[in-house]
Amino acid sequence: MKGKFEEENNLGDGVSWWRGKLLGEGGFASVYLAKLKKNYCRKKVYPPLMAVKSAEFSESNSLQNEKEVFNNLCTCPYILKCYGEETTFDKNGYLSYNVLLEYASGGTLAALIKQSGGCGLPESDVKRYTRCILQGIDYIHRHSYVHCDLKPENVLLVAIENDGFVPKIADFGLAKKVLKNNKRRKMTDSFIGGTVLYMAPETLIDHIQESPCDIWALGCIVFEMLTGKRVWDSKPEAATEELIKRIGDRFELPVIPSEISQDGKDFLKRCLVKKPAFRFTSEMLLDHPFMSGLDDSKSSDFKDISDEGCVSNADNEFDDSSYSEDWSTSKDSSLEESDDRSHCSSLETIGLGDQGWPELQVRMR
Repeated sequence: MKGKFEEENNLGDGVSWWRGKLLGEGGFASVYLAKLKKNYCRKKVYPPLMAVKSAEFSESNSLQNEKEVFNNLCTCPYILKCYGEETTFDKNGYLSYNVLLEYASGGTLAALIKQSGGCGLPESDVKRYTRCILQGIDYIHRHSYVHCDLKPENVLLVAIENDGFVPKIADFGLAKKVLKNNKRRKMTDSFIGGTVLYMAPETLIDHIQESPCDIWALGCIVFEMLTGKRVWDSKPEAATEELIKRIGDRFELPVIPSEISQDGKDFLKRCLVKKPAFRFTSEMLLDHPFMSGLDDSKSSDFKDISDEGCVSNADNEFDDSSYSEDWSTSKDSSLEESDDRSHCSSLETIGLGDQGWPELQVRMR
C-alpha cells in the first residue's frame, strides 16, 4: 500500500513505482521522489528509489527532447542515469509524461559548497569532483553535444557503496547537438539559454554556444568549489546588465585568490580564457597537473557505481529525504520557450533560476 503518500500524488503512479513527495518544480517539469513497488523489487527492473521528472503530456516537448539526449549519453558513469520513460494518468484523467532518473540522495554540489560557509571545499575533494565532472563533459563533447547550462545546481551527488558520493551531471533541458559537415560545425538550433553567471563571453556577446562554453562554466564551478564564493564576487540582486558587461569585457577576468595552489590557479586560467579558441578542451584539462596526484584508492570508488547497495533503507529515504530539502525551493534550470520570440536578436531575461540568478533565452534571426 502507498499509504500517506497518496495525498501528495496528483499525477498518478507508474506501473512499477509509487510517486512520492515533490522535490522541485520548474518552468516545464516537476521532479518527484519515487519508490519501487514491492512486487517489482525482486525483478530489479529499477532501483528502489528514483527521481521522476514529469510534465503534462501536451507540454512535454522539452522533457521528451531531454530524454532523447539521455538516450545518447547513457554509458557514462558521471552523467545521471536515465532508466526510461512512462506515461501516467492523474485522478482527472489527464495524461502526464514521466522520465525516470537516478536518485541523488546527496543533493546538489551547490548545497555542498554552501555548507562550507564561504570557505570552499578541501582541494583534494575539489580535484576528485572536478575530474569526475570533467570526464562527464568530455563524454558529452565526444558525442557531439553541448550541455549549455553547467552549474553547481546541475551537478548531483549520487551515493556509492563506501558511504561517499560521486558527482554526476544532470539537467539536459538546454543541451544542443552539434552537427558536423565538411565546411563547419553547426548547432541544431539557434536557441541560446542558461544562467548568466555561468555563461561564456562569446554566448553573451556573439550568441555562440559551443563546447568551449561548457569549459568556461566548469571554470566557474571549480572556482566556487575552491573558494566557496561566486565567480565575479556578485550577488543575485546585482544588475543583470552589469554582470553581462563584466563577463563580456575582454580585459576583465575573475580575480583568483592567492591562497589557491599554483596548479589550481593555472587550471582556472586555462578554463576562464575570454577567447574560446584559446580555452583548453576537456581532453587537455584531464592531462593538467591539477588533475594529477589524486588518491587513486578513493578515486577508484567512483569507477564502479551500481544501483545496488547505494540505498540502505528505501522506506526511510522515501519518508525523509535530504535531497528533497535541497530541491524544495529550487527551480528547474531549463527554460520555457516563449510564444513569440523567434525574431529576438538580443539577450532577454525571462526569469530567475536556481538561487535567484537571472536566466536568459534568445533566438537568433
